Amino acid sequence: MNKDHFDIAIVGGGIIGLAQAWERAKKGQKVILFERNPQAQGASIRNFGMIWPIGQPTDSYPVALKSREIWLELSGKANFWAAPTGSLHLAYHEDEWAILNEFHALYHNKPYSIELLTPEMVSQKSAAVKTKGLFGAMFSSTEVNVDPRQAVWQMHKYLKEVLNVHIEYKTVISAVDFPRLHSGKKVWQADKIILCTGEDLETLYPEYYQSLDLVKCKLQMMRTASQPSDWSLGPNLAAGLTLLHYESFLSCPSREILKKRIENEFPEYLKRGIHVMASQTAYNELTLGDSHHYGDTILPFDDQKTNDLILQYLDSFAHFPHPEIQSFWNGTYVKKPNTKWHIGEVEPGVQAVTGVGGAGMTLSFGLADLT
Repeated sequence: MNKDHFDIAIVGGGIIGLAQAWERAKKGQKVILFERNPQAQGASIRNFGMIWPIGQPTDSYPVALKSREIWLELSGKANFWAAPTGSLHLAYHEDEWAILNEFHALYHNKPYSIELLTPEMVSQKSAAVKTKGLFGAMFSSTEVNVDPRQAVWQMHKYLKEVLNVHIEYKTVISAVDFPRLHSGKKVWQADKIILCTGEDLETLYPEYYQSLDLVKCKLQMMRTASQPSDWSLGPNLAAGLTLLHYESFLSCPSREILKKRIENEFPEYLKRGIHVMASQTAYNELTLGDSHHYGDTILPFDDQKTNDLILQYLDSFAHFPHPEIQSFWNGTYVKKPNTKWHIGEVEPGVQAVTGVGGAGMTLSFGLADLT
């Protein structure tokens, strides 16, 4: 066989591409993966690192659980930190507490693994939570926290060194002519091509990309300095604004009451798509965020007011030994409106996996299992 001929060619070295490569390489297929940078630099390393099944509605929840299972398996094999800490949704207002009770009444038997906690029980779960004015919380046991930078880069190493995936770094695929892939004068061939390129799909197949009506989103996030070695965040933390963000809570009647209150009290948060969460990294730093700006034009400039609003809301429910911010950044991704993801045939032999929005870490390995 020609050394430049592969069973599977995957374009894109973010978590969606890595998951696709892992799914096929573990079965013994000859896989090549293309990453345009010296190492992955996109949305996959610019997020919380939360595997977040609780945010998925019931139809995609099993995909998230499958992904969670694989993340935990691979953390040992690829040598990256993963903490199955679960998550806490905190309620400081009657409407927030009503949503959590409604959600628990609907789903505590299946499919979600959840329980309601008193403020005293919350304190036992996390020393970071402010209990003054706290009605209670919902604990979900399924959430896993990884450090996205460490995890993604370690996955690259594992795929290369253990599963013999051939990775071409600093290689931009400029054209696909199935079964060929072109980067300048270099050409590779594969029996199947999978595009995991996010918005870069527009470069290779502009008409197909436009037909999907994908929406671009920019987010802003922050990371603190390292916390003391003997201190832990515990579960990932979220509060009232998060109940408006995730589709899983759409079935709760009190969600509309909460939305109206937030529109009156925090209109700027809705305008900027802010909901506030906190997670821990492999190095005991805390990742904080985030915001959501949707549109065709995504400007590269960070907005300090957005960061200030995030930190102000965070201060209403959490405190940390070392709250000092050591880094700020933004990231972008594409989302498929009114659906969870897009898996489609661009042309015979060429498949696109895109549109997962901010759920790439949560769904990546589950989607690879589906495809």
